[in-house]
Amino acid sequence: MSVRLRVLLRWYVVVSVLLASFPLVAQQETPPPTFSSNVKVVTVLATVRDKKGNIINNLTKDDFKLEQDGQPQTIRYFTRETDLPLTLGLLVDTSLSQRRLIEQERVASYAFLNEFMRVDKDKAFVMHFDWGAELLQDLTTDHQKLQVALDKLDMPGSNLSGAPRTAGGNDDDPDTRRYQGGSTTLYDAVFLASDELMQKQQGRKALILLTDGVDEGSKLTLNRAIEAAQRSNTLVYSILYADPDAYGRGFGHSGGMGGGMGRHGGGWPGGQGGGYPPRQQQEHPDGKKVLQRMARETGGRFFEVSKKEPIDQIYDSIAEELRNQYNIGYSPDKAVAGVGYHKILLTTTNKDMIVQAREGYYAQQ
Repeated sequence: MSVRLRVLLRWYVVVSVLLASFPLVAQQETPPPTFSSNVKVVTVLATVRDKKGNIINNLTKDDFKLEQDGQPQTIRYFTRETDLPLTLGLLVDTSLSQRRLIEQERVASYAFLNEFMRVDKDKAFVMHFDWGAELLQDLTTDHQKLQVALDKLDMPGSNLSGAPRTAGGNDDDPDTRRYQGGSTTLYDAVFLASDELMQKQQGRKALILLTDGVDEGSKLTLNRAIEAAQRSNTLVYSILYADPDAYGRGFGHSGGMGGGMGRHGGGWPGGQGGGYPPRQQQEHPDGKKVLQRMARETGGRFFEVSKKEPIDQIYDSIAEELRNQYNIGYSPDKAVAGVGYHKILLTTTNKDMIVQAREGYYAQQ
């Protein structure tokens, strides 16, 4: 081969390589939003409504304003896509005050999970709580397994799944067995679901609570429960479902044991009845306010079952909201960065719009 031909071949190879790499170079000039591993990014899921309560899903990044600890922040990531995988946790109150509502909750819950969960993309778990919190079904994408778990919802102390309690008393303790119908460890259940299950998951996460909101017997406080949900970036959708006739028949609305249960009086010395020994009436926070606070501070939403808004309609509203969320990300300025709790305020440039988003987050070291 002549010298001239070898030179031409070398130039041909060089030019070919350059032409092949050109599209890659051009593509790198407008990369999608990414963040290096040493940049801490805070994500906020938000729902926006007008004054009439209608969801607005056509806003852009420029329509939002965001502050952390009172200081404006730059929104670096924004999308209206809700195609991200969703992890759902269903927490059902099975204490005695809910005994006549369980069947309705079971039917509506399965219909929601069956219709809303996308096959091989979304996953869910089922937990119930009374005197302790029990995981009936761990995270799964299998609708049939979730149905079986919902079928196990029953009266306190049944322990139909055969699984150990994750919180609460000792099955071998006679005092625990004696009181097991009268406790509602709501705060413990929210903490366990958030800290043990949701904390390990990525993407969008939400807990759905079905309860009257009255806690009785939790080892942890309401503040600890909310903090656990915030640390795991989990929205809490709380559904107040109360049976007014259940209170006054052994349980006051404050959560303490009251007079006789149902038709049977007597039972224990003192005439308190109900098959449980008398114990001192205790004052507890109002269940509605508890559930409202959980939803508000985590970026979820509060609902109350009524004739005008039955439970299946509430589930439809939750499904619509989860399909119409904005995913917003930002890196906190150094002036407001640091370990601990930070307040978030997300608003729109239109004052007539209402933004639903979490109120803060815990920064890790």
